[in-house]
Amino acid sequence: MISNAASGNTQNTQLASPHLDDIAAIAQALSDPQRLRALMALRDGELCVCHLIDLLELAPSTISKHLTILKSAGLIDRRKEGRWVYYSIAKGSKVPLHIRRALRWVCDGLNDDATIQADEETLVEVEGRELVEVCRCYQRNQEK
Repeated sequence: MISNAASGNTQNTQLASPHLDDIAAIAQALSDPQRLRALMALRDGELCVCHLIDLLELAPSTISKHLTILKSAGLIDRRKEGRWVYYSIAKGSKVPLHIRRALRWVCDGLNDDATIQADEETLVEVEGRELVEVCRCYQRNQEK
């Protein structure tokens, strides 16, 4: 409790960092292994959502939900080019320090993980195929 001496009132106030909600959103976003795998897949560059669907072998709607959570936490960026949607790790001088630190922590911590290393090998195969071929499965699922 903090007392407001000028008015004589005593009131509860939160003594929280201005980034408390941001940190909570980041922690929630990082709490799922599939989201961590997606984040790690993006660390080397931008990927089409179809690449992530193929890599993680999850339904497009599930991938979409995971990517929305990561984007809401400020960890990734999204751009659309024609019918393709691309995601990348949040970068640049406008990305807050706490987000850059969280990304560095995740990348450093998972760099040697066996699942992440297997994903890297799979991603090389996925990226070697034509984007239209990779996205066929995604497009069929969207039409159903």
